[in-house]
Amino acid sequence: MSKHECLKNDEARRSKGRERSLPAERGAFVIRSFVIRASLDIPSFVVRHLLRVTLALIALSPALASLADDPPLDRHEFREPHMGTQFRLVLYTPDEPSANAASRAAFDRIAQLDAMLSDYQPDSELMQLCAKAGGPPVPVSDELFFVLSRALDVAKRSDGAFDPTVGPIIRLWRHARRQHKLPEPERLTQARKLVGYENVRLNESDRTVQLLKPRMQLDLGGIAKGYAADEAMAVLKERGVTRALVAASGDIVMSDPPPAESGWTIGIAGVQKGVGSLLPPRPGVCFAQKTPDPFSLLLCNAAVSTSGDTEQFIEIDGRRYSHIVDPKTGIGLTDRLQVTVVAPTGTASDSLATAVCVLGVDRGLKLIESLEATSALIARPTDAGPQVWESARFKDLKRGNP
Repeated sequence: MSKHECLKNDEARRSKGRERSLPAERGAFVIRSFVIRASLDIPSFVVRHLLRVTLALIALSPALASLADDPPLDRHEFREPHMGTQFRLVLYTPDEPSANAASRAAFDRIAQLDAMLSDYQPDSELMQLCAKAGGPPVPVSDELFFVLSRALDVAKRSDGAFDPTVGPIIRLWRHARRQHKLPEPERLTQARKLVGYENVRLNESDRTVQLLKPRMQLDLGGIAKGYAADEAMAVLKERGVTRALVAASGDIVMSDPPPAESGWTIGIAGVQKGVGSLLPPRPGVCFAQKTPDPFSLLLCNAAVSTSGDTEQFIEIDGRRYSHIVDPKTGIGLTDRLQVTVVAPTGTASDSLATAVCVLGVDRGLKLIESLEATSALIARPTDAGPQVWESARFKDLKRGNP
């Protein structure tokens, strides 16, 4: 055997020994050791370059494998009436059967919550609780307890501008809209005596709710749809749908963006030519990036809600009254504000948009600025064009800052 062949055999034995000494698997990928020997025929800079390329390929292999394994996603859209409005789902899934199953589960969850939280259904859990107002604490479901706890939190933060006990006043205004007459002053005075979030007691350890005054009536219309959108999104994620949008009138909740996009574009209509309502979303580009329209937002994994009197109002004796009432005065709002709030959840954005409408520009923006990851746009129509106010974080969204 020649000296050259002996050297080759020795090298082969050393290489095999090194292979056996290394673990056979690192993560999900098998990596075997190898040796690149410099010789007079291979310059050292070539060896270094080959080594860098090899290491880069090893580092990229998980991402490349993931891309190869991900099936293409198709867009699917579904609509159903719930909670007095149309719920709209936009999903991206590998196939139609999975989209159908996921949307059905999400709509079923919304219907389940409506049966719990509605003040229109006399047998809902909410109405059963109200029927026991003035009595002892009442055990309630996790869902109703959660929504009430979030509603009371916003009530405290807004000094009662948002108040889930406003039910008696809301009922008077529903009648007023049907009759095209203002509520009778005496009945309004009596209704106001029943309003006050301080008269709701929550016991977290027992999961009970107590309404301290007889004839109190709860109304969750300013928070329930946002919460239902959050819960529908949670159901979709449980089904493996991570790219979706849930819209309930002016409340929209988004998860990851559509394929090949960086987000969902949400347009705020009518701000330049009079105040309008929230536009239906369309695929766009993502959260905290610039858009051509200064009042279009690019969002993902967030929620946005718009409140105002654009669609729901009544004119009595030449004066326009919003469907949103001030819990302290009992009167429908007459200051024509449209408020758009961006927040981490639909539960938060829905209730905060209502609260800011009642608080007005200065106090409303102060509330928004006190909250993390929350921003707002307020607009008021005038003969010279709309007046617009933005929170600091809303301006950051438009500038493209996270």
